[in-house]
Amino acid sequence: MNGNMEKIAMKVSIISIIANVVLAAFKLVAGILAHSSAMLSDAIHSASDVFSTFVVMIGIKIASKEPDEEHPYGHERMECVAAIILATILCITGLGIGKNALEFITGNSSEVSVPGMLALIAAIVSIIVKEAMFWYTRHYAKMIDSGALMADAWHHRSDALSSIGAFIGIIFARMGYVMMDSIACLVICVFIVKAAYDIFKDAIDKMVDKSCSLEVEAEIRTIVMSVDGVKGIDSLSTRLFGNKMYVDIEIRADGEKTLNETHEIAEAVHDSIEAQFEKVKHIMVHVNPD
Repeated sequence: MNGNMEKIAMKVSIISIIANVVLAAFKLVAGILAHSSAMLSDAIHSASDVFSTFVVMIGIKIASKEPDEEHPYGHERMECVAAIILATILCITGLGIGKNALEFITGNSSEVSVPGMLALIAAIVSIIVKEAMFWYTRHYAKMIDSGALMADAWHHRSDALSSIGAFIGIIFARMGYVMMDSIACLVICVFIVKAAYDIFKDAIDKMVDKSCSLEVEAEIRTIVMSVDGVKGIDSLSTRLFGNKMYVDIEIRADGEKTLNETHEIAEAVHDSIEAQFEKVKHIMVHVNPD
């Protein structure tokens, strides 16, 4: 991740922290004044997002460090570590929502208070703000190809879903139908855990050197074969390293050419791949005589 991308990630994270602190404080006051335990729980959820964003900032900061003697291939995988931590937090959040919902359904909860109108207003504000933060963070996560920032975006979405559950629960609680809150929360739990799984799987794939997609490898083959002097491709291996790509390729060239000539062909292959794929960090080209 270059310096400009790091600055974008830090800006998004700072905005996220400010929004969560303000929102958590508003929910806390609303929960207390409106006697809503659901809103108090939602306030705690928003407060936890502040910690999550700090994890993102630390992960991105470390991932953007230049290679050194102990880490000659760079630090990109630290962003994957941050994404794994966030996925774990997201999963725990979803399971916590599901646990509370089951307590209501089984009758093990002592929640009996009827929330006031302020709790409804807080839930609506939370849904709007958190959904806006989801799309805002998701946009920049895609722009800079940041798994950790994308995980943080989904944490915003989980908070929005949690607030929807709180809103439904408050509405029905005021009408006397408290069970619908629990049913809605169980559905929300499934969505949140699924998002956590997707984030976790993507981060693990990038940690264990998963190969690029077949479409990407096919495009690389097409580019290489278009280079003048390449007679064929003997092997092609790709791997993901954090949000970067590594490419190892063996090509065939005329065995009668000089070392300088075959070196120029290899350089042309290297430059052609690098020009097409911005995410490529390293390319190794080996030339075999045809």
